[in-house]
Amino acid sequence: MVTDPQSACFEAGIKFGSLYHQFAGTPVSPDSARSLERAMEESIENQPHCESVSVNILDDALEATLADSAADYTELTGSLMRVEMRIEYEDVTVRTKMEMEDGYPLMKLVSVEE
Repeated sequence: MVTDPQSACFEAGIKFGSLYHQFAGTPVSPDSARSLERAMEESIENQPHCESVSVNILDDALEATLADSAADYTELTGSLMRVEMRIEYEDVTVRTKMEMEDGYPLMKLVSVEE
């Protein structure tokens, strides 16, 4: 039997997989960063049990990437964003985040509250 906390964590994983793999590679520039953040948030919030999503495209990281580029945009990668989500399933709230850790965009559980 799968528990509600396990189901809530599964839902969080589905949301992260969808967010990352749907948007990785999207062209992004300083001018489009805010609208891309909103599009990502609104897209993932459409999914069941997703109560909130916060996407922050890191301006300093984006500018640093563009400093070495001839183009005025780059592709979105995990190194350019920080994400937080709140999933509610039955009576369980799961909080998650994605941030760089040892050069990798790590998605992890922050808390599981019953």
